[in-house]
Amino acid sequence: MTAVKICGVTRLEDAETVARSGADYLGLNFWSHSKRHVTVDAAVPLARAGRVRGAMIVGVFVDATLAEILDATERVGLDVIQLHGDETPAFCAEIRERTHRRVWKALPVASAEDILGLERWPVHAILLDAATPGRGGSGQTIDWQIAARAAEGGLRPIVLAGGLDPLNIAAAVTTVKPWAVDVASGVESAPGVKDPVRIHAFVRAVRELP
Repeated sequence: MTAVKICGVTRLEDAETVARSGADYLGLNFWSHSKRHVTVDAAVPLARAGRVRGAMIVGVFVDATLAEILDATERVGLDVIQLHGDETPAFCAEIRERTHRRVWKALPVASAEDILGLERWPVHAILLDAATPGRGGSGQTIDWQIAARAAEGGLRPIVLAGGLDPLNIAAAVTTVKPWAVDVASGVESAPGVKDPVRIHAFVRAVRELP
């Protein structure tokens, strides 16, 4: 079954909705330039609410320092660390070794060249997202055929992101066959404000796939 991550949660009521929806992962964005940024202190109750029904907590970082990542991991109790900046394979390996957590590396996809060499990343999964200045959450889709080739290659589990919503998610999963899908803007009424109806519709659409 395809796993579901709801990312960019900023409000307690939204974290509770994500938990009730049955999503597998709840994403908290620690990048200060994000429209969905949360502080480490604010993330603690959000993570607690997400865990009520078993959601795993993903911390999203963009070119953060090792100290910043270690601090957030310990204080929030992150289950997964998503590196969404220009981090190197060596830095990914260091994060994995120092935190003993699962690490996902996000890669921007603008052409087929962007999925070459996935085996060089010492991570648990590769997240494919649109190549935008905002580092995701833009509502822009990527070429699903390119993503499908990455998934077919089997070098790393693929997390598909970029412009997903309740209306296109079934087609996206059918085309790409990713290990997991990641949505932020596609289940919002405004940046950082989740829509409960859209969240439940998104999760349900994935769960109903054969």
